[in-house]
Amino acid sequence: VPLTRLDLVHKYHGAGGPKPQLDRLGGQTWEKTKRRVKARLLDMADDLLKLYAKRELGRDFAYSPDSNWQREFEDSFLFEPTEDQLTVTKEIKHDMESRRIMDRLVCGDVGFGKTEVAMRAAFKALGDDKQVAVLVPTTVLAYQHLETFRQRFAAFPVEIEMLSRFRTPKEIRSTIQRLREGTVDIVIGTHRLLSADVEFRDLGLLIIDEEQRFGVRHKERLKQVRQSVDVLAMTATPIPRTLYMSLMGVRDVSVIKTPPQDRLAIQTVVAEYDERMATTAIQREVRRGGQVYFLHNRVESIQAKADQLAAALPEVRFRVGHGQMAERELERVMLGFMRHDFDVLVATTIVENGLDIPLANTIVVDRADLYGLAELYQLRGRVGRSNRRAYAYLLVPPERELSDVARKRLAALREFSELGAGFKIAALDMELRGAGNLLGGEQSGQVAAVGFETYTQLLEEAVRKLRGEQVEDVVRTQVKLRLDFHIPASYVPEETQRLQLYKRLAAVRDDTDRDRAVAELRDRYGPLPPAVDNLLAHALLKHRAESMRIPSIERRGDRLVIKLREDSRVSAERLMRIVAATKGVRFEPDGTLEWPGFEGDGTATFSRARRLLEDISAHESN
Repeated sequence: VPLTRLDLVHKYHGAGGPKPQLDRLGGQTWEKTKRRVKARLLDMADDLLKLYAKRELGRDFAYSPDSNWQREFEDSFLFEPTEDQLTVTKEIKHDMESRRIMDRLVCGDVGFGKTEVAMRAAFKALGDDKQVAVLVPTTVLAYQHLETFRQRFAAFPVEIEMLSRFRTPKEIRSTIQRLREGTVDIVIGTHRLLSADVEFRDLGLLIIDEEQRFGVRHKERLKQVRQSVDVLAMTATPIPRTLYMSLMGVRDVSVIKTPPQDRLAIQTVVAEYDERMATTAIQREVRRGGQVYFLHNRVESIQAKADQLAAALPEVRFRVGHGQMAERELERVMLGFMRHDFDVLVATTIVENGLDIPLANTIVVDRADLYGLAELYQLRGRVGRSNRRAYAYLLVPPERELSDVARKRLAALREFSELGAGFKIAALDMELRGAGNLLGGEQSGQVAAVGFETYTQLLEEAVRKLRGEQVEDVVRTQVKLRLDFHIPASYVPEETQRLQLYKRLAAVRDDTDRDRAVAELRDRYGPLPPAVDNLLAHALLKHRAESMRIPSIERRGDRLVIKLREDSRVSAERLMRIVAATKGVRFEPDGTLEWPGFEGDGTATFSRARRLLEDISAHESN
């Protein structure tokens, strides 16, 4: 690829697995692969848009405006809501008060108040005598939400129940019966909520926490539910911007970026495992009246690890919690930790999702190198949920034993300690391990075939096509003016920086972009050499030609030769007027326009060619 066309080169993000297959330049394989992926995407986008169309048809009622009880409920919130929380709540209420079925995704960092927003939406649904279901990925999180909801709704006559492994068969049967009768207002549960035997008298709102953690089968069931019920999904692991922009018309997205007042960033320490460091960290937290999570993700050795720590710290109270324990036993441990019956919970990643214990402000992660970046980020979010400084210790084996990816993950976590870093983390996670974790199994093969950037571009096209929008093929203009345009090594000595600049400058679209690029180059490297000036002028001319769908511009001797297509955006009237009025200009029937007087070099030639295109353009300005 010529350096001036570096805008054609994208970093390849696959879906993990084998290396991508390479195709021969100029061959047909790549086009065939793209066509195949396009066809699959049209099917997928078609499904999404059918769902969207059903939602657009709407429902036979709209929720009432806020009642006095709604205002009373919101005023009883113990904290000052952030600006983003208020904005997102407003967006949700607007959806609910319209006749369109809501399907909104709320992205917000760990502990940024998504649950409060969801509870306000739930209260609004109850105000019109509808039932609410809250779907969560783990049993422990269901219990946590049950406690939170019951505390928050305590002053109001609202019946809240839970469906999960923490309940006996008899309790589950009773809850299902009462849901059918309508005497349970809010039910919180794991995927058990999606079972065929669970029926509601009048379900109005489904709240889903961390939807990406549910399996394909559950998502199919959710797809059916979405056609008739308002859905509010919440996630702390944001979807990369490109993907959700592609799906923007199918799903509404709200983002909570501002942290709660008095929230402090978590101090992150990455270090080689050292018994003394772990015990000192535990001791320091316990002495200030706090609690500690100690993460050890191997069930077979977790008890031995807890005993070892207890022997070193006899004054500290330890308990063990993991997913293979009996439900009742695990419930007792979690409940005990919430009530501060003991100081340190030695646990597996069962604590990853949503546990909210303000006194737990230190987390020690044993063998942090074995976790994914998003997972480590979620784990770190278990602490620092109050106005007290929190600490995360990510302990790893000696440096030489770490893989390259593990090293990058840990460096990223150390770097992104500030509040609201979830989006940066997600973007980096995608770079480190591809897009596979963000998409269902069905899509990951297609992502691997063409790479994530091309995939999202094709997906966007598919959605626009099915909406009836005009999707044109992209015209790539060949510009051959036989002028020198490049970035000299004497101007930018570092090769990587030169390549990045080629890609940046190829994306220059207008004079504002150009001025910004010139100011930055001058600031970093000094006055621009003529070859770099030419490179910027080349980018502007090329963009203008591509926007007019002109396939080539070439200089032959002193003549500028412009090749036009049938669909080129050229004003025939202007073109004919200029041809008639200018001596030596020729316009051939095959669409070739020849213009004399193009000798010389430098940016003046590019500028003159660009002015000429503007003169014959079908639009005054592009």
